[in-house]
Amino acid sequence: MSRSPIPSTPHTFHIPVMGLGYTIDTPVKVAHFGISSVVSIIEDELVERMREFHCRMEGEQFVPIPKTELDHRALRITAYLDLLHRIVQRNIERLRTAPYEPGSDITKYFEMLPDGNLVKVMYEEMVGMEDGPKKLNYQEELRRTIQAGAIDVNIMAKIDRPRFTKEGEPLPAEYADAMAAFRGFANSTLTGAVVLSAGYNPRLYAYIAQFPDLLPDAQGRLKKKVILKVSDLRSAKVQGKILAKKGVWVSEYRIESGLNCGGHAFATDGILLGPILEEFKKEREAMAVEVAELCNKALTESGHSAFPVPPGIRITVQGGIGTVQEDRFLRTFYEMDGTGWGSPFLLVPEATNVDDKTLQQLTEAKPDDYYMSWASPLGIPFHNFRPSTSEAQRRARIAKNRPGSPCYKEFLSTDVEFTATPICTASRQYQDLKIKQLNGMGLGGAAYARALERITAKDCLCEGLGASALIKDGMTPAHKLEAVAICPGPNLAYFSRVVSLNTMVDHIYGRLSLLNDNLRSHMFVNELILYVKYLQREIEQVREEITEKQLKYFNQFRTNLLSGIAYYHELIPSLRRHGIPGLDAFKADLERHALELRDLLLPELRPV
Repeated sequence: MSRSPIPSTPHTFHIPVMGLGYTIDTPVKVAHFGISSVVSIIEDELVERMREFHCRMEGEQFVPIPKTELDHRALRITAYLDLLHRIVQRNIERLRTAPYEPGSDITKYFEMLPDGNLVKVMYEEMVGMEDGPKKLNYQEELRRTIQAGAIDVNIMAKIDRPRFTKEGEPLPAEYADAMAAFRGFANSTLTGAVVLSAGYNPRLYAYIAQFPDLLPDAQGRLKKKVILKVSDLRSAKVQGKILAKKGVWVSEYRIESGLNCGGHAFATDGILLGPILEEFKKEREAMAVEVAELCNKALTESGHSAFPVPPGIRITVQGGIGTVQEDRFLRTFYEMDGTGWGSPFLLVPEATNVDDKTLQQLTEAKPDDYYMSWASPLGIPFHNFRPSTSEAQRRARIAKNRPGSPCYKEFLSTDVEFTATPICTASRQYQDLKIKQLNGMGLGGAAYARALERITAKDCLCEGLGASALIKDGMTPAHKLEAVAICPGPNLAYFSRVVSLNTMVDHIYGRLSLLNDNLRSHMFVNELILYVKYLQREIEQVREEITEKQLKYFNQFRTNLLSGIAYYHELIPSLRRHGIPGLDAFKADLERHALELRDLLLPELRPV
C-alpha cells in the first residue's frame, strides 16, 4: 500500500506532556504559533484552578464545578478544554490581523517556521519585496496559510482508580479516573487528539468507541483522534489491533525512548531505540493495511461509516533528542513524520510553567542532578531532579522520623496490602505501616537499608507535579503544599540557558545552538548508557536472592543491548552520509559499553 497523505503541520516537532502542570496551558502560549502540545487532564482539581485563572485573565465568567457534582471530574475537564479552545481561536484571530512589523506575533509565526517550508519561502519572498499591491497580496495570502497547533491531551491509562459515593458504595465504571477524564475530552469542542500512555486499559479502550467524535463520519473524517504512546512495534501492533476491532483508528503511534525521556520510564527488555525505529520503518505499511482492514470491518458490522480510503498514520519519536542533526536523521533515515522535544522547553517560560526558584535550579544543575528514582507510587522508575524542593521535603520528613506525605488527592492510591480501601505508597499512612512490617522481618545491614530506601523513596506526585504551575501564576497550592517535584529527562543536563520560545525553536531547526559545555554523546549512546546503568541497578537489587527467572531475564536483557550495539556499528555509514558529527567518539562509546556489558558479572543461583 502506498502511504496515504499525512496532513501537513506548520512545524516538524511537538511539545509532549510534562508532569501534571508544566504543559497544562501550553496551547494558550504556543498553539497560535502553529506549535502542537499536549495537556495533562488527569488531575481535575488542578484543571479547575487553571480554568479559574484563565477565565480571569480572559475576562470570562468563572462558574465553579463543585466536587459534590456527581460527574464533576468530566465536567471540569470539558469546561477547561472548551476554554482552551476559545482562547486559542482568539489568539489565532489576533495573530492573523497583526501588522507585519518586527516583533509582532505574525512576524514571529513565520520566522519560526522551519527553513525550506513552502510558506516560510513565500514569507521570505514577501519580506524582500518593495511596498505595493503585489506585497499586499502576498501578505493576505500568507494570513490565510496560518494554522493553529493542535491541542492534544494526555491520559495515563494506569491512573484509573474507581470512585465511590459518600456512603462508600462503588460508582459505575465510567466514573473511574481515566474513564471520566476521557469523557471530559470526548465531550469537549476540541478537534485534537487524546494521547493514551502507560499501557493497555481494557475498559477504557472499549469505552472510546461509544463517542461519535472518535469514529469516522460519512466522508471518513475524524473530529477527534487517538494517539498511542508506545515503546516498541509489538506494543503498537497489539494495541492498534485491539482498538481497530472496536472501530477506533489510531492516527499516530508516538514512539518514546524507554529510558531517555522525562517522567515515568517504561524500560524495554534492553531493546534500544534505533532497532525499534528500524522495525517501524520496515513494517509500518503492512501494519497500516492490516489495522485498516480490521477497523473497517468493525465499523461496518456495527453500522457505522467505514473509511472510504485507508486513513493515514503518523509515526513520531521523542526522548533525548538534542541537536538538529539527530532530529533530521530521525525524520529522514527512519522516515519519522515528526519529533517530540520535551525537557528543553522547561527552560522556556513562554511555553511551560516552571516557578522561578526551580527555573534557577535547572540553569545551575549538573548532569548528576538528573537521576532515575523510585519516587513514583506506581512502582515505575521515575526521572527525578535532586535539587528540587520536593526532594528536599522528602528527605526532611525522613530526618524527622515522619516519612511519607499527607494524601489529599489520592489519584495514585492503588495499594491494598494493609487497608480495604486503596491507599498511596507515598502516603504517611502507608509508609508507617510498611516500616513497622519491615522492622518485624529481622533484616539487618545492607538488606534492611535497601528495603527502607525503597519504601521512603516514594514521593507525592499529585501535589508536587502541579505546584509549579500554581506558584508561577501567583496561586497558593492547596493545603500550602508548595514543594515542587519536577521530572526532566536526563537530556536537560546539556541545556542551561533560560531562553525565549523563538530561540528554542531556532535551536531545534539548527539556526543556533543552545548546548552547554557538558560533554554530550549522541542520543543513541546516551540511551545506551542509561540502559547499562539500569541493568546494573536491577541486578544489585536482587544479587543476594536472585531467582532462575530473573537470571534468564538479565541474560536476555544483556543480549538485547549487545545486539543493539552491533546494529549501531552497522548504522555508522548511514550516520556519516547524513552528516552526523563525532562518529569516532560514537564508535568508541559503543565499544566501551559493549566491553562493560560483556564483563558484567551476573549473580549465581544459590542452592535451595
